[in-house]
Amino acid sequence: MLEDLKQKVYEANMLLPKYGLVTFTWGNVSAIDTESGLFVIKPSGVDYEKMTPADMVVMDLQGNKVEGDLRPSSDTPTHLELYKAFPEIGGIVHTHSSYATSWAQAGRSIPCYGTTHADYIYGEVPCLRCLTKEEIDEAYEENTGHLIVNEFQRMNKEVMAVPAVLCKNHGPFAWGKDAMDAVHNAVVLEEVAKMAYRTETINPKVAPAPQELQDKHYYRKHGANAYYGQN
Repeated sequence: MLEDLKQKVYEANMLLPKYGLVTFTWGNVSAIDTESGLFVIKPSGVDYEKMTPADMVVMDLQGNKVEGDLRPSSDTPTHLELYKAFPEIGGIVHTHSSYATSWAQAGRSIPCYGTTHADYIYGEVPCLRCLTKEEIDEAYEENTGHLIVNEFQRMNKEVMAVPAVLCKNHGPFAWGKDAMDAVHNAVVLEEVAKMAYRTETINPKVAPAPQELQDKHYYRKHGANAYYGQN
């Protein structure tokens, strides 16, 4: 079942250690098949060196395991809530990459200080509140998904324009049109988190980049009038 998608999700997961986004098993990638309404995700706690495409787990949007010998990632309920709420999302990545996680642990959103950030993410990367004790105790991973969905809707943010979020005291989630795009955005997130940290270290009084510069760089790569790259 969904053998092509299993292969793609496996390959996307294997890029996490390649790009230095995970230590040990601290990360996962999933992708959804919109026709069937099923998604494929990494199994929980399996070493990347030992993982194979056959180990990927197929889930439905009710949280049922449809196929797979192993337990799915413990973050599966978070992925599920994002897929249910935002049909434009085709792939999701969760890591504990060190710079992005440092911002999350500090409880700070990542300001847009320059054009590298603006090329990929429109405005700041938001850091959300920590879950309450009740939210943690009753359904931690599911409530993480609910929090992301509710806050993006409350802030009126477009998920494809802001393809990443920080969960306070936890870490980053990123997403994209498919698994590889989600990994790409996770790599970008870690780099802009690193740059923002260094920027504030060099100049603690730094201000975000001018809005007109942010707009120029974002919209030259995205939207109807984009002109970056080849047709």
